[in-house]
Amino acid sequence: MSDNIEGKVVVITGASSGLGEATARRLARDGAKIVIGARRIERLRALAQELSLHENAVMQTDVRDREQVKQLVDRAVSVHGHLDVIINNAGLMPHSPLERGRVDDWDQMIDVNLKGVLYGIAAALPHMMRQKTGQIINVSSVAGHKVGPGGAVYAATKHAVRVISEGLRQEVKPYNIRTTIISPGAVATELPNSITEQDVADRVRQLYDRVAISPDSFASAVAFAMSQPEDVDINEILFRPTSQEY
Repeated sequence: MSDNIEGKVVVITGASSGLGEATARRLARDGAKIVIGARRIERLRALAQELSLHENAVMQTDVRDREQVKQLVDRAVSVHGHLDVIINNAGLMPHSPLERGRVDDWDQMIDVNLKGVLYGIAAALPHMMRQKTGQIINVSSVAGHKVGPGGAVYAATKHAVRVISEGLRQEVKPYNIRTTIISPGAVATELPNSITEQDVADRVRQLYDRVAISPDSFASAVAFAMSQPEDVDINEILFRPTSQEY
C-alpha cells in the first residue's frame, strides 16, 4: 500500500502527537518527504531527528494563525520544490453541554478545527492549482456524521469540514486535485486531554480506555488514500474501532 507515496512532498499539521505523529512516521517509512508543523516545537524536532527529516522540515505552527500555516506550506515548497499533499490534521475536542456556556472552548474549536483547515486549504491551493496536481486530506470525525450530548459544537466543526471538503472536491476538478476526508472514531491520542469539564473528560476517557485503537489505523487510511493511482480519488473514509457503538 506504499505505491505512489515515495518521493511525495507532504505537509502535516498537528504532527507533534497522535494522528499527525503516526502519519509522519508511516509516510516517512514509505519514502515521502515530510514537512511537519505543530505548536510544540521540541516534540517536532525530536520527531524530525528520529525520522531523519530535512533540516528545514520543521516549523512551529499554530493553525489559528493563517500566516503561520502559509509559511509552513511555503517552507515545504521552498525546500522540496513543490507540494503533493497537505494533511489538515490539527484539532481539539473540549466537549461540554451547551448549557454550561463554555464559549471560549467553542471559539477554540471553530478556530482550530474549522478555520485551521480553511487556512491549510488556502495555503496549499495556489501551489496545487499551478502544478495541476495535488491532494488535500482533511480530518473530520465520526462526530462529523452524528452528534451526541455534549458534542454539539465539536460535531458542528467536523461536519463543516466535510461540507467544505465536498465543495472543494467539486471546485478543483479543472486542476486535477484530489480531496479526501478521513473521519476516525475513538483513536488513542491526546484529544480527550483538551476537554475542560472534568465529568465529561472522565466519561470520554472511560470510552477511550475501553475501545480506542492505535493511531496507526489513521496512518494506514492516509496511506491508502494517497497510494491510489492519480486517476482514483478516494473522497471519504469513515472508520471506528470494531467495538465502538457511537
